[in-house]
Amino acid sequence: MKKNLMTVIILALVLVNLVLTAILAFTIIPQTRKSNQLIDKIASAIDLELEDGSSKDTAAVPVEDIEVYDIEASFTVNLSPSGDGKDHVAVFSIGLSLNTKSDGYKSIGTEGLKAKETLIKNDINTIVSEYTMEQFREDEQSVKDAILEDLQEMFGSDFIVGVSFSSVNTQ
Repeated sequence: MKKNLMTVIILALVLVNLVLTAILAFTIIPQTRKSNQLIDKIASAIDLELEDGSSKDTAAVPVEDIEVYDIEASFTVNLSPSGDGKDHVAVFSIGLSLNTKSDGYKSIGTEGLKAKETLIKNDINTIVSEYTMEQFREDEQSVKDAILEDLQEMFGSDFIVGVSFSSVNTQ
């Protein structure tokens, strides 16, 4: 008799648990979806991308889809004063990694880059000159990211997916 009573109690508790789980599922899941939609709307309103972002890094683009555009002249840029009383310069060459499958590449291409090379050089000089020698040496990636962001904004496209320095010297 006690086994039957215990079985009935366990069965009743299982059913109550099942009902409460169903109620939770039907009340929480719609709210979660609404919250996700709200977050998406807010992110799009402030122009954020939750997934990949508008700028694709070179790791996300297959190597066969990347063309490197080398800016022929090397750069000699005066760096910001670092407080030691000396003038510092950075000498470097730049290569731009281009996504050949991007719509921006198809419309602008290397010819468009060559036509705007003076503007590109000016922007690179302006960006690099904002850094001190220590900042440039210690965080070269942030300099590359700033240049990449500026060039993507200049062309209104994400076909430029990377910036690389070669033969970097600072004094």
